[in-house]
Amino acid sequence: MDMNDRALRDVVVSLGGVANGFPRQTGFDITVASEVMAILCLASDLADLERRLGDMIVAYTRDKTPIYCRDIKADGAMTVLLKDAMQPNLVQTLENNPAFVHGGPFANIAHGCNSVIATRTALKLADYVVTEAGFGADLGAEKFMNIKCRKAGLSPAAVVIVATVRAMKMNGGVAKADLGVENVAAVKAGCANLGRHIENVAGFGVPVVVGINHFAGDTEAEIAAVKNYVAALGSEAILCRHWAEGGAGIEDLARRVAELADGGSAEFKTLYPDEMGLMEKIETIATRIYRAGSVTADAGVRAQLKAWEEAGYGHLPVCMAKTQYSFSTDPNLRGAPEGHVIPVREVRLSAGAGFVVAICGEIMTMPGLPRVPTSETIRLNEAGLIEGLF
Repeated sequence: MDMNDRALRDVVVSLGGVANGFPRQTGFDITVASEVMAILCLASDLADLERRLGDMIVAYTRDKTPIYCRDIKADGAMTVLLKDAMQPNLVQTLENNPAFVHGGPFANIAHGCNSVIATRTALKLADYVVTEAGFGADLGAEKFMNIKCRKAGLSPAAVVIVATVRAMKMNGGVAKADLGVENVAAVKAGCANLGRHIENVAGFGVPVVVGINHFAGDTEAEIAAVKNYVAALGSEAILCRHWAEGGAGIEDLARRVAELADGGSAEFKTLYPDEMGLMEKIETIATRIYRAGSVTADAGVRAQLKAWEEAGYGHLPVCMAKTQYSFSTDPNLRGAPEGHVIPVREVRLSAGAGFVVAICGEIMTMPGLPRVPTSETIRLNEAGLIEGLF
């Protein structure tokens, strides 16, 4: 843990006497992990945005009655500030294809999907819409299905799992510095990780195809190992050379995705029902997606979840905050581990966004700066131009 991260998360406030409230420990969250970001991405229109902002709980009274954002008359002003931000950003690719870039929640600490408005708008404008659910499928795809699709009434027709030969080798035990050396055995060993993702996604009732993101150093034998492994699971892995060749390098994958979407074989279903208890939802994700043997949480966490259920929030889905480097909470435990323990150290209610966040392991919601932050290289040169932004 970086010391500046600890400083950002462990801040003692209200030390100025009774007029400044009760002294307590608090901290900052990175913007992408904030409830406001989640609300922006899940709101269906401006009226829904204002309602959700108003539903945010900002404090509690002495008798533990929640104080909502609307109670302090902040929901209207916040809506005005976000009015323009609600408009999806229309950009174009290098080959002049339209794309919406809107919203930025990270899937390791938030729900990891672009905005509902952007997705719905795209569905009205195109025959096929491709949307991203970030990080590993155990995080991004799970939250896309269980949170975004559940809340927005979306039903995906197909899923593309992006894989790389390098990732297979790393999950097979190869150090990062050695990934450029051919190692077919490590690729085969690491494919267990990919297989777990395929199995998990297929469990939502949606057909799956794997896109192999090609790197120049990948060998034919390594690529063949991935393709053969995926084929043995009854799916298909397609080599994608879009980094080097642009759209022409990914045509095969595009055609296959269109075939799957048009085939109508998807029977989408979420992992758990709304009426399931909050702790049971956490345990369901941990055991069925992460393949954990058990979930640990202290009495305070369990009591908090039970209190939220009694307050009417038991129907909400769960957003797991966990390392993206492993199915477990140990970033160094690669491959497809089973039987591990998922420790839940904290839970947070995002009443406006409409989900409960479970903080697992040592994941940070306010990551620290690198040892040499980019800001140290940003400056104006003699011509008055900015240098060091990229």
